[in-house]
Formats: sequence, structure tokens, C-alpha cells
Amino acid sequence: MAKNLVIPIGPQHPSLKEPACFTITLEGEKVVNAVVGTGYNHRGLEKACEARTFIQDLYIIERVCGICSHIHSTTFCQAVEELAGVEITRRAAYIRTIMAELERLHSHLLWLGIAGHEVGFDTLLMYSWRDRELVLDVLAALGGNRVNYGINTIGGVRRDVTPELIEQIRKVADIVEERNKYYIQLALSETTLAARLGGIGKLSHDDAIKFGAVGPVSRAAEVPDDIRVTDPYAAYDEVPVTAITDNHADVFGRTVVRVLEIMESVKMIRFCLDNLPEGDIVTKVPRKIPEGEVLIRTEAPRGEDAHYVRSNGTDKPDRVRVRAASEANWHGMKHMLEGDYLADVPIIIAAIDPCYSCTDRAIILDNHDTGEQSVTDWRSLREYSINWYKVRGIDTSKIKIAYSPLIF
Repeated sequence: MAKNLVIPIGPQHPSLKEPACFTITLEGEKVVNAVVGTGYNHRGLEKACEARTFIQDLYIIERVCGICSHIHSTTFCQAVEELAGVEITRRAAYIRTIMAELERLHSHLLWLGIAGHEVGFDTLLMYSWRDRELVLDVLAALGGNRVNYGINTIGGVRRDVTPELIEQIRKVADIVEERNKYYIQLALSETTLAARLGGIGKLSHDDAIKFGAVGPVSRAAEVPDDIRVTDPYAAYDEVPVTAITDNHADVFGRTVVRVLEIMESVKMIRFCLDNLPEGDIVTKVPRKIPEGEVLIRTEAPRGEDAHYVRSNGTDKPDRVRVRAASEANWHGMKHMLEGDYLADVPIIIAAIDPCYSCTDRAIILDNHDTGEQSVTDWRSLREYSINWYKVRGIDTSKIKIAYSPLIF
């Protein structure tokens, strides 16, 4: 009997835009074991935020992810505004919502092109990225940049929407809507695409809940968890939102969810433009933020984005923690890969729309005896944390946490 073949993909690989290592064990052509290895792209953004003021942190937070830059800054701003007891104006809330849905168009069209490229459908890549360019032009006109738009500020937004910009957004929305009809038809009726994407990367309804999947990954398994609906923020309490779901629970289902969400985003953008309130775009926020802690959730294009911010009463945060959607969706990747074929591995990984730098974290501990620094594992870090808090009068030793070989 032939031995199983172990194939390492990464950490440096032509198909990976960021470093990661997937150790794939094959029996013939079938994946029988998969080890997901992340942690190669840590940038220390959370720690960098703690050494800077809240306003300076906006520059850093926007760079957690290029594709989700607006939603990360929105989440962080909402956290600081909650701590400061400040409510932004309705006009600012609507502008944030318009930017968020334009960013969703940008993200989904980008993903659609990458998905087409991964399965050899490069014509789809060319078409969808052509349409994405129109969205990027609008984002650049609104914020000044094609990717990191810089439109958010604590207390509202930095730039208003002019009548000329409103007209430009409407034209782009019309074009994207018309062209997306073709992508919907392609996703729902093209037999070769359905055959290539259907039945691979399966993650059932129960497994999606078990592994904590978010965004299109969970909604493709009929989990209607959309923060815009379940916990509205910005202007989503007034904007009609429909959580798009599908029952295929595979890569095909995730494709369907994304192309249908493009149409929903166009509808929401039009609603915001039609009902844009008058008024100021920014509310004054104190430089020093009152002591407290808050956890804010929003719906990024990839799924739930969560920011934890703790203030000690100064102009700098005491702690910032970012849980991006990719970090949640990695947990089910091993389950999605095993049982499929080696040729399916690239598109299964791409189907969660992964961002490695959103996920990666590293902890460095100084050894005061030797002067050396070392990276600690999760179990040792937890024991260190328990002892650290115990000295300060907080006993967390009874908290039970499951250890996952996928992540740690």
C-alpha cells in the first residue's frame, strides 16, 4: 500500500498573496488531513494603537485590512464614541453607510474575480475587476484614496457628499446593478461553474455554528446572522436590509450569497442617497476619553468585525483588540478541506475570502533573567495571564477554554 503524501503549500507560494502554510495530507488525490498554519504576517497593530492617541489610531486601524479599511475604522470610531457618550449626526451615519456598502461592492467584485481565476475562468476576473474599478473611482472621489479612504473621524466623517458626487454614485450603482445581473445568471445557471464549485468545501448549518463561521460563509449554510440586521449600527436602523442566505453550504453557495448581496448593496446605496438627511457631518468629541471598556460589532464584507477598546481616562487607549472576520472563518477550514480533492484546495481557501494579516497575532515575553525574547504558545500565555491577574486580585483560573490544534 502506498504511503500518504504530505504536501506543504506555503508559507511562500506563488498562489498566496500573504504568507501562510497549509500542510495537506493526501491519500491518492483526496485530502485526508489538513493543518492550517497562520501567524507569519503579524504587524503589531494592536500594540501600536496603545502607544498613540485615539485620533492617531484611526490611521493604524484603517490599515488592518485594505479591503475592509472603512468598516474597521467605523467599528473603532463607534467604540470610542460609545465610551465618550457621543452620538453622531444622522447625515454622518448615512455617509458611513454609503461608504460601507460601496466597500462591500468593491470587496465582493474583487472576490468574484479571484474565484474565477482560481478555477480557470479568467474572463470572469476581467469582467468583475473592470466593474470594481468604477467603484474604486467613486471611493477615491469620496475619501481621496482608492483603498484606505480616510473618511471616518471620531464623531462622524471628514468629508461631505456633494450633489455632484451623489450623481456619480447613482451612475455607478446603475452600471454595477445591470452588469451584476449577468453574474447572478452565471452563478445560478452556468452548469460548468456549478459543477466546479458545487459540493466542495462543505460546511453545514450545524458546523457553521459549531466553528463560529461568519459572513457569506455562514449565510451560505442558512445561518441568517448579519449584524446590520441583528444589531443595527450607523443608519441600518432606518435602511431596509435583507440578510441573504443560501442552503448549498459549499463554495457554490458562498458565490450565490455574494452576487445577491451586491444587488442588496446597490438598493441600500440608493435608499441612503434618496433619504440623506441635512445637517452637520461631525460631532465634537473630547480629547481624553472617559474610563471604560466596550465591544462593538459591525458587518464587514467578509462577516462580523469586532473591536474591543478599553480606556483609562487619557487620550490613549489602554487596550485595543481587533477580531476580524477571517479570524473567525479560519476555524472551520480544516473541516472544509478534508474529504475534497487537491485540485479543490485553492478555491476552498479562497471561498472564505481570507485575509492573513487580519488574523495573525504574536505575543513576545521578555525574560528578565537572560534578556532574551521568546514567542509563547497559547497554553503558556493563558497561564501567564492567570497569574498576572491573580497578583492584581482577579482570579480567572476557573475559566475553561478549549484548545484548538488548528489555531494554536
